Amino acid sequence: MEAKKNNISVLMLPWLAHGHISPFLELAKKLTNRNFHIYMCSTPINLSSIKKNITKKYCESIELVELHLPSLPNLPPHYHTTNGLPPHLMNTLKTAFENASPNFSKILQTLKPDLVVYDYNQPWAADSASSVNIPAVQFLTFGAAVVSLAIHISDDTEDKFPFPEIYLHEYEMLSLKEAVKEAPGNKYSFDEAIKLSRDIILVKTCRDFEGKYIDYLSNLVSKKIVPVGSLVQESIARDDHDEEIMQWLDKKEKCSTVFVSFGSEYFLSKEDIFAVARGLERSKVNFIWVIRFPLGERISIRDALPEGYLERVGERGMVIEGWAPQATILQHPSIGGFVSHCGWSSFMESMKFGVPIIAMPMHIDQPMNARLVEYIRMGVEAARDEGGKLQSEEIANTIRKVLVEESGEDVRNKAKELSEKMNAKGDEEIDGVVEELVALCSNK
Repeated sequence: MEAKKNNISVLMLPWLAHGHISPFLELAKKLTNRNFHIYMCSTPINLSSIKKNITKKYCESIELVELHLPSLPNLPPHYHTTNGLPPHLMNTLKTAFENASPNFSKILQTLKPDLVVYDYNQPWAADSASSVNIPAVQFLTFGAAVVSLAIHISDDTEDKFPFPEIYLHEYEMLSLKEAVKEAPGNKYSFDEAIKLSRDIILVKTCRDFEGKYIDYLSNLVSKKIVPVGSLVQESIARDDHDEEIMQWLDKKEKCSTVFVSFGSEYFLSKEDIFAVARGLERSKVNFIWVIRFPLGERISIRDALPEGYLERVGERGMVIEGWAPQATILQHPSIGGFVSHCGWSSFMESMKFGVPIIAMPMHIDQPMNARLVEYIRMGVEAARDEGGKLQSEEIANTIRKVLVEESGEDVRNKAKELSEKMNAKGDEEIDGVVEELVALCSNK
């Protein structure tokens, strides 16, 4: 069914994290190619950061719509994003977002879209849409294995999760329960948001490697699960900063270098930074490492690293503060591995570009993603000690296994195979998404 005849308008409301906004934006681009009109709704600080990703090709079909959050103590507008947000303000941001519901309702009444696509923690967005007779569909930016395990755990059943390869260590389970306990508002908002999705749920995944989890999730929630594909962000034009990185990589041999990044939301402790630094040093491989600090923390990279570190690693290592063009770096021929926190977007980028993962999960869904990485054999997890602490020797050994040693050949080959399979599919999943959304809007 062609969307062109329908000219459907969709209002998208992602959670205020780059790891959520980016897949929503990539889905928006795919839909505009089928003649959908997209309103991308977020806070001004987030919209300003994605403007450069909306090229001339999309500027008429993707409109940015500002959602203003209510004023709360300690949460000025530049903190209306998780990017650089001090961790102790995360729940304040969640509360402010929820309290923006009246402003979101006004936007709906003004724009009158045909459909709302909302995120994992926003039953209030679905309620607002329902009140003005607009169908609302949830889009989950996590994998199906993670979501099904989360629902299984929250159901408090004594039945075992049917896929033993996806599990949590005791320290990870405690951390997850603590995060859920500290979350503001209704603890059932995740369940409620799923229930309110009209007939289907969109999930950022592919049936090729998550088929059995997709089917299980569908049974759990009694809705059709529609995979939308990898939605890897397009590489954007380079600036001088990017050129410097590329020139450094150009000097390295093929597959000789690891890219190291832990996402835009998680900040390593000093102890973690030291463990990673020593692991990279002991591995003897080239590395490019992106370190982030919370906004307002004035720490120099030199002070954050062990004394004399930059001098010891010399030309073998490049350490960058803040941001680097991840997709562009992962595609460079000198990259042979990705030391990753296993955020789902990073997982998908690695798979698309055929780069094996050295998994170092930090929190929430990442440990489960790391187990999936190992299960499908596209990477190896660097084991922590019993208390959950990183071990530099283990980091070094895992990097060497994935990049250098004969024992990692299976992982290297599997990463290439998965990449070829994913890229051969093209936009098959998006065609299925279009068909479902057009049918939904026709029946409203």
